Amino acid sequence: MPINHDASFIDSMPRNVAVQFLDRVRASGPAEAFRFPRGEGWESVTWQQTGDRVTTLAAGLLALGIEPEQRIGILSGTRFEWILADLAVMVAGGATTTVYPSTHAGDTAYILGDSESRIVFAEDDTQVAKLLEHRGDLPNLQKVVVFDGTTDGDWVIGLDDLARLGESYLAEHPGTIEEHAEAIRPDQLATLIYTSGTTGRPKGVRLRHSSWVYEGEAIRNQGILDETDLQFLWLPMAHSFGKVLLSTQMACGFATAVDGRIDKIIDNLAIVRPTFMGAAPRIFEKAYAKIITMQEAEGGLKEKIFNKAFEVGRKVDELNARGASVPLPLKLQHGLFDKLVFSKVRDRFGGRVRFFISGAAALNKDVAEWFHAAGIVVLEGYGLTETSAGSFVNHPDQYKFGTVGPVFTGSEVRVVDEQGSDATEGEVWIKGPGVMEGYHNLPEETAKALTDDGWFRTGDKGSLDADGFLRITGRIKELFKTSGGKYIAPPAMEAKFKVICPYASQFMVFGAERNYVVALVTLDPDAMADWAKENGMEGATYTEIVNSDRVKAMVAGYIDELNQDLNRWETIKKHAILDHDLSVESGELTPSLKVKRNVVESNNQQLIDSMYA
Repeated sequence: MPINHDASFIDSMPRNVAVQFLDRVRASGPAEAFRFPRGEGWESVTWQQTGDRVTTLAAGLLALGIEPEQRIGILSGTRFEWILADLAVMVAGGATTTVYPSTHAGDTAYILGDSESRIVFAEDDTQVAKLLEHRGDLPNLQKVVVFDGTTDGDWVIGLDDLARLGESYLAEHPGTIEEHAEAIRPDQLATLIYTSGTTGRPKGVRLRHSSWVYEGEAIRNQGILDETDLQFLWLPMAHSFGKVLLSTQMACGFATAVDGRIDKIIDNLAIVRPTFMGAAPRIFEKAYAKIITMQEAEGGLKEKIFNKAFEVGRKVDELNARGASVPLPLKLQHGLFDKLVFSKVRDRFGGRVRFFISGAAALNKDVAEWFHAAGIVVLEGYGLTETSAGSFVNHPDQYKFGTVGPVFTGSEVRVVDEQGSDATEGEVWIKGPGVMEGYHNLPEETAKALTDDGWFRTGDKGSLDADGFLRITGRIKELFKTSGGKYIAPPAMEAKFKVICPYASQFMVFGAERNYVVALVTLDPDAMADWAKENGMEGATYTEIVNSDRVKAMVAGYIDELNQDLNRWETIKKHAILDHDLSVESGELTPSLKVKRNVVESNNQQLIDSMYA
């Protein structure tokens, strides 16, 4: 089915997120809405059960005096209660302020203070402790609602306590929820998401009810999801990508299995057997590297069959992409390899996946093509927090590898040069219902980001092809010039290396105003643990493994392979392997797993300088 470009759905969209949710409850009441881990198994709830719980929690917020657009924080990992809390805030007319649970206490206090959050939903005692540490800096914070933790009956109450307040409020004010829902304006503030950013203090992005409703309806309008689908949701709900998938669920009516534990993703996929899932590219890269290294460890005939299968799979894909017929012998080979190899790869992801959606960062084209050869479509999309996350996405029946697809119906895109004129390649500008209202309390930053006529300057460099498919080529500010005057685009080089080297976790290129290019390398701890078992180093620490001569020689070989595909001025002259992987906790990755290049460079400045000594 081709992409639906009819934008008439915009005129009939629900008025706000609250109405959208309550309409879905009425339409799909007895159908499954969510399932989530409970004890050793999974518990399932219907739309009606979800609606009843959200209604009492929303009434509880009203009982605490929440007024329209007043901020309510959620300081928790992804779990069913996060979704209940967010929906309750939407229905009560408040505005959710999202905070990653990995955020340090000081930054947590800054976000909640800057947003003037009056109530905070906290996951557990660890998160409550952050609030207690900075209670004096949070004069607006009146109440904490904890999911799993200690309550004091006063400042800190439990989720059930809030529900009981709501039940009493509903008894005294029947019909109040529907009245509040109808009264919420489409342009009313719904969410305040602070961009994790790669530099400086986070900025609060103000997103309206109409933006989230539009996101869900625009995806529903493509006709790729319906009530029969099952989503597996692990993405951080504090990130806009997670919020888009929640909006899409309300628009389309499918069920969602929720578990934010990253270390359980593969196990959960086998148990849940979803039809689709959204993820950051790093998840696909890790899965690709894991399967490749497992086959290398097998060796012998199995490895030869595996490699031959993907060779055939790529040939078939290439012919199909050109619209050419597949010769019968090749078709028979492909059918055999599908049974022997590809079906086993698909089974690792539950066996029912119709497609994955990749967002939050650039997906490597080679990785996407590898998955496709195995019969798994990874649809790359693109957007920013400032555009409510979703602005472009490929379609299962109309996609191009290496692109993020066409712009959502109802939105517009421009590619402009430094003077703001249309160009074949340049900065990507977006305009449409998903674009933010502005940055919270930052009028000057808002003016820099938004033009007078509503275009958002993304800061990303890209190009549009004749069919309107967007290709992102990097961040404008990530390009650097060597002292020899040559421009270097790190993202392309970094992406190439992570395909060449299946053990790579991160690969970061530096060389601004220097006479040659150098790189920092980190290796995936899980992949290296497996490598150690196969190479007589089982039991060695990660640091011992990556500092061994054999690993250094292996990485050097992969860099030599990379250099063969680079221009002379781009080649990596020197490199160093870090004795640790980057992490969110260290501050070197954002919670959406993007590298904070400036932090990594600052933390390793002496090492980088030594490569130029």
